[in-house]
Amino acid sequence: MQQELKSAIESAAESSCGGAEPFALQVIDDSMEPEFRRRCIIVVDPTGHARHGSYVIALIENGYIFRQLVLENEQYYLQPLNEAYMHEKRPIELRAIQGVVVQQSGPHGRRKDRKRYED
Repeated sequence: MQQELKSAIESAAESSCGGAEPFALQVIDDSMEPEFRRRCIIVVDPTGHARHGSYVIALIENGYIFRQLVLENEQYYLQPLNEAYMHEKRPIELRAIQGVVVQQSGPHGRRKDRKRYED
């Protein structure tokens, strides 16, 4: 899955005109449920302001990951939303934030399924 996410992010970056334009990704697992269901589409703004509580695409030691950014006791964590993945919550070294999720849409792109996340 890490390789799929890396390829999708690199392809989106190469295809955008200035490299700083929003791009879309499809969620491929259930680690961010219930907020982000498998196969929903997220729109990522590479110029978005990441802060506590933001949903981000982050570069970590072994690749890219989609998680919620959490600041606790002056430490940054990348936290999954699905309880089954909570064992992952630990301090990590962020190499970079690739972008902040600003919108999601259901897998069929219906207007009623869209939700915005403002910075």
